[in-house]
Amino acid sequence: MTTSSKATRTNISSGGAYESVFGYSRAVRAGEDVHVSGTCAPQGHEKSDAYTQARAVLDIVEKALADAGATFGDVVRTVVYLRDIADADEVARAHLERFDKVRPASTLVQVTSMLRPWQRVEIETYAKVGAAP
Repeated sequence: MTTSSKATRTNISSGGAYESVFGYSRAVRAGEDVHVSGTCAPQGHEKSDAYTQARAVLDIVEKALADAGATFGDVVRTVVYLRDIADADEVARAHLERFDKVRPASTLVQVTSMLRPWQRVEIETYAKVGAAP
């Protein structure tokens, strides 16, 4: 006999314009798993450097995690996308500021473009509620 349990799913919206255009949620919590969509710096950061943009991204991620009942301490994985690999050290500095004690698994890759030409970094985040060290 097999049993199945269906995890409770909660979609978290940030109110971003593309959520309804693209058909996605800023984050989804399914059971104890939280998936935060790839997040870029918002309007107002057009002239910001990669470090400042990464900090802005992580502020948005922090709110999405909180709305899902999670914290940075629960993060088990991040994926960082950079338009210019030369920005890696600055983005790593912002990442370290938030995740130094957590040390999630992480991947960093360079991509050719993002939604807006001024965006320099995008970060996906995966958390497991209760995984905080």
